[in-house]
Amino acid sequence: MSQSLTINRQFVLASRPKGEPDADTLRLETSPVPNPAPGQMLLRTEYLSLDPYMRGRMSDAPSYAAPVALGAVMEGGTVAQVVVSHLDGFSPGDWVLSFNGWQDFAVSDGTGVTVLGPDLAHPSWALGILGMPGFTAWAGLTQIGVPKSGETVCVAAATGPVGATVGQVAKLMGCHVVGIAGGAEKCAYAVKELGFDACIDHKSNGFAKALKAAAPKGIDVYFENVGGAVFDAVLPLLNTAARIPVCGLVSGYNATALPDGPDRMGWLMGQMLRKRMTMRGFIIFQDFGHLYPKFAAAMTDWLAAGKIHYREEVIEGLEEAPRAFIGLLRGENFGKRVIHVGPEKMIENKESTT
Repeated sequence: MSQSLTINRQFVLASRPKGEPDADTLRLETSPVPNPAPGQMLLRTEYLSLDPYMRGRMSDAPSYAAPVALGAVMEGGTVAQVVVSHLDGFSPGDWVLSFNGWQDFAVSDGTGVTVLGPDLAHPSWALGILGMPGFTAWAGLTQIGVPKSGETVCVAAATGPVGATVGQVAKLMGCHVVGIAGGAEKCAYAVKELGFDACIDHKSNGFAKALKAAAPKGIDVYFENVGGAVFDAVLPLLNTAARIPVCGLVSGYNATALPDGPDRMGWLMGQMLRKRMTMRGFIIFQDFGHLYPKFAAAMTDWLAAGKIHYREEVIEGLEEAPRAFIGLLRGENFGKRVIHVGPEKMIENKESTT
C-alpha cells in the first residue's frame, strides 16, 4: 500500500520485545488522515530515520527517556512536508525536520519542528550527516575525545553514520584513524572511500591481534558505540589519559542477561585508574544541543568542499521499516539507514492556509 492523502498508516508498539524485536513487536494500523485544528499543522512523512536508540524506547526499563506506550505510534525522527498549516512560519510544501514517528501523517503544534525550507537537494540528510548522527559524532569527538594531531583515534561501527563521521573528522584533525567494522567490504570502504588509515574486521580470526598491529602507538581516543567483544579488544590498547566518549552500546541492546564469563568490572576499573582514563556517556541534544549551529556550519562547509563523504541506505516503503530495523540492530546496514515513506513533492502549493 503506497502513501495517499486520505489514509494514515501507523506502526504502533504491540508488545515489548524480550531480546530481539520480532514480527509481533509492531503492528500496522490504518486510520483517516487527521485534520489540524487552529494553531496546528498537518505533516506528511517523507523519510523516516532508523536508529539503534529506538530499541530502548521499546523497553519499559529505566532510561534517559520515557518508553513508547503500548498501542502508541513508534517514535522516530522524520523529514516531512507541511500539508496544511494554521501556524505562522510554516507553509504548505515546506520541508521540516520533525518527530512524526512511524506513520504517514502527524498533527503538530510546531513544538520541536525545524523548518528546512521549500527546496533541498538532499532532504534525508537532515536525519543523518546533518542531523543527530552527524552531530553525535562531531560533539562526542571534539568535546569529549578532544583528539590532538598525531594521536590515534579508534571507532567501531566505522561505516555507520556516526562511526564514519567520527573517523573523517578525526582525519581532518590530523589523527591516525583506525576503524572497526563487520566484514571485508565495509573495512575496504572505510579505508578507500572514507580515508581511514586502517579498518579491522571484528568478525575475522585474529581480530584483537590485527587491531593491535593497526595501532602500534596505542589508542588515545576510542569512540564507543558498540561495546561487547569489540571493547574487550580495545581496552588493553588504550593509552594513559585515553578518552572514551560513549554514545551507544548496540551489541547489548537485545540482551536479556549479562554475558557469560567472569565478572570483568574490577579489571575495567583497574585499567581506568592506572591509566587515568576518562569515560563519559552523553545524550547529544541534552548535553551539547547548544553547539548544533557550530556543528552545522562546519559540516556544511566540509560537505561542500568534498572533505566529508556520506553513505545513505534508502529502503523503499513504510511497510519495510520493522524488517529494516531488526537488520539495523544486527549490523546489516551499510551507511545511514532511512525509510523512504512517500513520494517527494506530493505537496506543491507554497501558499499558507493560515
